[in-house]
Amino acid sequence: MQQRILIIGAGFGGLWSALSAQRLLDLHKRTDVAVTLLAPQAELRIRPRFYEPDLSTCSAPLGELFDAVGVDFVRGSATGIDSQARRVTYVNGSGQAGELHYDRLIVATGSEVARPAGAGIDRHTFDVDSLESALKLEAHLLGLAALADSPARNTVVVVGGGLTGIEGATEMPARLRAILGEDVAARVIVIDPGQRVGAAFGDGIAEVVARASDSLGIEWRLGEQVAAVDEGGVTLGSGERIEALTVIWSAGMKASPLTAQIDAPRDGRGRLHVDRNLKVLGQERIYASGDTAYAASDDIGNFALMSCQHAIALGRSAGNNAAADLLGVAPIPYSQPKYVTCVDLGAWGAVYSEGWDRKVVLVGDEAKQLKMQINTQWIYPPAADRAQALAAADPLIPVVA
Repeated sequence: MQQRILIIGAGFGGLWSALSAQRLLDLHKRTDVAVTLLAPQAELRIRPRFYEPDLSTCSAPLGELFDAVGVDFVRGSATGIDSQARRVTYVNGSGQAGELHYDRLIVATGSEVARPAGAGIDRHTFDVDSLESALKLEAHLLGLAALADSPARNTVVVVGGGLTGIEGATEMPARLRAILGEDVAARVIVIDPGQRVGAAFGDGIAEVVARASDSLGIEWRLGEQVAAVDEGGVTLGSGERIEALTVIWSAGMKASPLTAQIDAPRDGRGRLHVDRNLKVLGQERIYASGDTAYAASDDIGNFALMSCQHAIALGRSAGNNAAADLLGVAPIPYSQPKYVTCVDLGAWGAVYSEGWDRKVVLVGDEAKQLKMQINTQWIYPPAADRAQALAAADPLIPVVA
């Protein structure tokens, strides 16, 4: 009877889990184990690019790749995980319910923006968390041109000064000018509880972000929280009122709610604690990959971040080790000691650093060229060639050399 490795999710963690599992099965010439991937669509959505103005190339079809490597694709959205029965329930595009049984499960359902439900935040803010929400923001911005000139129309508030917030904010002045005209009195304001611009990135990057913000005319409200949002703007905890028709929420992420259905410890963001082989603690048949995994990336206390950089390597390891578990061969512990940061800063350029201490290596145009390479080449899936695609899924290949 054929066994099954089931992967939920077609993001970076899910895609590379599927390729890596199939790679190991190929190496051992095993055809008695199926690799099945369940996701709403057979495409990789390039989430790190959703802050950009042109979203037309921010997804990559996966159907031909799955066919080439022998991964079975099931179209549907997972609704439940029953670890006792080894079963995942789902709903397909027609609303019909189904279920898939597994011998090993890899949870790669990603993450979502952590948006509070109250104070109008859930009703009156945009985000770039998904392709659909990014397209909704794009349509809203284009629609501003039909409105009368006003401070509220010309103001964009970005809540959260982390990576997503910075990249979205620094891109926004050029987006507004392209839509509203070069002479528009545009304002972009970042709301952040930190005490300095870009504080989450350390001194080196923070200094560059502050310099770029000044050059682009971006305002920061530091040490501030959002008290309420309505259709006309934002009220801060200090009482300040900012009139704005566009408020973008980028203040934090949380793991997919499906992780709560697994009896296992989770971190404050809902990520599943895993061992070095990415097996979920307390579970014998379940692995986690990408943004659902709280995984040590080295031996000195660093943990994988919710980023495609880590999700690719986590996927390669999770897929390999789930297959190794079924085959009875030695796993390859997940390890990703090298870490880099590349932050897009809009028309100003970018900043690139290396190491967990984020030592700045490239700034401005040089860093921008590297960022464009990362965003348009490095993070895209391999071509639909079986040998090349499976070779690229080797867990010993570093994502960052």
